[in-house]
Amino acid sequence: MAKTMPGVESFEVHDERRWTANVKIPLGLGGLRMKVDMEKTEEREPEFAKMAIKGHGVGAMLRMETSFALADGADGGTAMSWEADVHIAGPVGSMGQRVLQPIVNQQVQHVLSALDAQVQAAAGAGGPAAADAGEGAGSEAPTGPAEG
Repeated sequence: MAKTMPGVESFEVHDERRWTANVKIPLGLGGLRMKVDMEKTEEREPEFAKMAIKGHGVGAMLRMETSFALADGADGGTAMSWEADVHIAGPVGSMGQRVLQPIVNQQVQHVLSALDAQVQAAAGAGGPAAADAGEGAGSEAPTGPAEG
C-alpha cells in the first residue's frame, strides 16, 4: 500500500495493525514533511477496514479517520466506497478548505489510480476497476465525513 501513497519517504511496519510513515505532502511551492502514525482500528475481511491516522510536522498536526468498503460491482468487478474525516491544525490548517481540498482531491486520485493499477497487474486483467472516492478536509473544525 505504501507504494500507492505519494510522497512516502520511508515506511515502517510495527505489526499487522500499526505502521509509521515519513511523508512529504506537496503544498503549492513547497512540501510539508510529516511523521504519520497509522493504526487499523476495525476490519471485516475482505470487505471493510477502518484506520485512525495521526501526523505531526512543522506547521501542522493531522488527525484522520478513514474507512473503505468493498462490494461486488455491477460489471462483475469490485466497487470501492471510501470515506475520510480529516482535521488539520496549525498554520497549514489555517489555509482553509478551499486551498487544501484540491490538494487532497489530487492525492486521493493518485492513490486510487495507483491502487487500481496494482490490482489490475495482480489480476493480470485489463480495464479499470470500479472505484468511487470521497474525501474530507478541514482546518481545526471537523468537516464531517464525505462519501463517494
